[in-house]
Amino acid sequence: QVQLAESGGGLVQAGGSLRLSCAASGRTFSNYAMGWFRQAPGKEREFVASIRWNAGNRYHADPVKGRFSISRDNARNTVYLQMNNLKPEDTAVYFCGAGRITDWSTGFLSGDYWGQGIQVTVSS
Repeated sequence: QVQLAESGGGLVQAGGSLRLSCAASGRTFSNYAMGWFRQAPGKEREFVASIRWNAGNRYHADPVKGRFSISRDNARNTVYLQMNNLKPEDTAVYFCGAGRITDWSTGFLSGDYWGQGIQVTVSS
C-alpha cells in the first residue's frame, strides 16, 4: 500500500502561482511513476502531468504546458506540481496518483493509489 497526501492548494488570483506537494508513505516511493490529475465541477477527471520513477521523463498535458512543472524528490518521498500563470479554468480538485505510465507519447498515468485531492481555486 502507498498512502498519498496532497497539500499546498488554496485560493489564488489569475496570474498567480501555487506549488502542490504530495507526500507518500508505505511501499517504496521510487518504485512508482507519479502523476497529477484534476477534476473540475461537472467534468471528468483529466490528466495533468506525470513523471517517471527516476525523473528521467516528465510529461505535461497541453492545457498546462509551459505553465506547470512536475518534479519529484525520492529522498523526501514527495512529488510536486509547480503551477504558474494560473487561470480560472485551472480551478479544480487536484489529485496525486502513484502507478505506471501506460502511454509513452502522452505520459498518461494509470494510478494504483490516489490521494484524497486538494482544492485549487483561481479567481478572475
